[in-house]
Amino acid sequence: MRGMGNMQGMMKQMQKMQKKMAEAQEELGEKRLEGTAGGGMVKVVVSGHKEVLEVTVDPSVADPEDVEMLQDLIVIATNDALKQADELTNSTMGQFTKGMNLPGMF
Repeated sequence: MRGMGNMQGMMKQMQKMQKKMAEAQEELGEKRLEGTAGGGMVKVVVSGHKEVLEVTVDPSVADPEDVEMLQDLIVIATNDALKQADELTNSTMGQFTKGMNLPGMF
């Protein structure tokens, strides 16, 4: 019956890890990451959960004759912010999967 004690201990450890993971996920959602393009003329702010929270465009790049450039800058700034969110998620959540070699996990 000694194996049952080990199993219970392992289950308690898993529950602690789940709680810590949930707390880390919540903290990620509170983080704000800013992507920029055009030397800061376009800024996009996303949460750690990859939700776009804010888009700021300097009026000087809002040229009605060149809407495509503005669209490109918005895409670049958004992708920059989302990349930062991915990196933050990987560094934050990766601590829970160290050494586990789980494909597709953070």
